[in-house]
Amino acid sequence: MTRSIAVLGGTGPEGFGLARRWTKAGEAVIIGSRDAQRAQEGAAKIKASIPNAQVSGDENSVACASADVVVLTIPFEGHAALLKHIKPAIRPGSIVVDATVPLAASVGGRATRTLGIWQGSAAQETAELLPDVAVVAAFQNIAADLLNGDGPVECDVIVCSDHAESIQSVRGLAAKIPGVRAIDGGKLENARILEQITALLVGLNIRHKGHSGIRITGLPDQAYKT
Repeated sequence: MTRSIAVLGGTGPEGFGLARRWTKAGEAVIIGSRDAQRAQEGAAKIKASIPNAQVSGDENSVACASADVVVLTIPFEGHAALLKHIKPAIRPGSIVVDATVPLAASVGGRATRTLGIWQGSAAQETAELLPDVAVVAAFQNIAADLLNGDGPVECDVIVCSDHAESIQSVRGLAAKIPGVRAIDGGKLENARILEQITALLVGLNIRHKGHSGIRITGLPDQAYKT
């Protein structure tokens, strides 16, 4: 199935890594940024390393208007403002994938803990502000440094949503990244757990100077298949 993926925050480490991996897998990717020129420069960088890459760059709302899947890889402090900005541009039937983590570092605290969110999680805030689209939580626990490398990413991606079909679509997208296994994590309310796990992983990475991820063991083989 041909689809276009807009990665908002695609000039940052995680967004750029996801955009690069999906472009390499043959997906059509639009890098979104507040600054269209920065987005275009990011796209040009990917094109320089991947022959025949289907990648472009544009301002966030313009990128959304051309996308079937919108992926949020942005700092939490700009989360609500961005959602209000892009809401009119999102196409009907689109999937919005939120990888945002409300780390306390965004307000001057420690990156090893999350902020309390009235809705329960950043992804649930997205669902409240964008009530007419399918919202999926995923990719919070995957290391940006690994995404920007060339080796397999040994990490499970837990995918949560109140829309079963969207879970399967995003699981398929996650599986495009070599080494990644994508698992159905249930309802969107479970996103708060994924966000808290990220804070734990940040602490582990600081303490042990690594790039940790998670692996879920003990499930039947079907749970890991997309």
